[in-house]
Amino acid sequence: MNIFNLIREIEKVDPEVYERLDSRRAIFKHFAGFGKKLTAAAVPLAFGSMLNKAYGQTSTGRSVTQVLEFAYLLENLEAEFYKQAVTAASSVGAPAIAVSALTTIRDHEIAHVNFLKSALGTSAPMYTAASFDYSAKGNLTDTFTNYGTMLAVAQAFEDTGVRAYKGQAGYLVSNNEVLEAALKIHSVEARHAAHIRRMRRDAATGAVPTNKPWITGKDLGGLPALVQPVYNGEEATTQANVNIAGMMSGGVTISAAAASEAFDEPLTTEEVTAIVTPFLA
Repeated sequence: MNIFNLIREIEKVDPEVYERLDSRRAIFKHFAGFGKKLTAAAVPLAFGSMLNKAYGQTSTGRSVTQVLEFAYLLENLEAEFYKQAVTAASSVGAPAIAVSALTTIRDHEIAHVNFLKSALGTSAPMYTAASFDYSAKGNLTDTFTNYGTMLAVAQAFEDTGVRAYKGQAGYLVSNNEVLEAALKIHSVEARHAAHIRRMRRDAATGAVPTNKPWITGKDLGGLPALVQPVYNGEEATTQANVNIAGMMSGGVTISAAAASEAFDEPLTTEEVTAIVTPFLA
């Protein structure tokens, strides 16, 4: 993505784009600093989040501590899930390479939990396996006894995490260190999501051959309807009031599907809470 070309396209239909962006000057004040520290792949993510913030997404405001506590809950939800998944994986037919991948993801999630716990200090809530209900209040009966279901739940959690971090990033612009750490965790979650999606595609049983490493529209990718809210809103093709679908890139017209794939849409705190509540004991 050429960010400057995108800005020029936006300016054609909205001459006040710079004023809009300047109204979020706190974001751009820090952009140069943390942009240098991010990988090239992460810059479009951060920039896209800025554009959406600049275009009128209302917010009641959240403190850095509130964001960290929210992230801590989500990371514990994932960490405890993967602990149980790794224990059960071999017995439900997961190949050795899949067990290895799940183990790596588990270790990443535990590291995220430990990092957030240290950041929160004594205010960090106490979570254990008993804090979570991976049957989603009885809606899922075989989460850890069916390899396909296990991966499906993992995908839903990872896709939620990616969108959740994007939704919370705007609240962290006053703290460069926390923002940088959150974006790094976000990038790890995105890699987890892509890998789990590939594992589902390649699974010997219960495979989803059409599954891609990314989300197209609001397609569930074979997941149960229970998790549709994870994907609602991902069908968006408009960024900063510019509809990307129909634009030309390298002589090719960008389709609505491709436009929706180009950005992960943020989820609000309320949307994420509604998604994960069935998984809380």
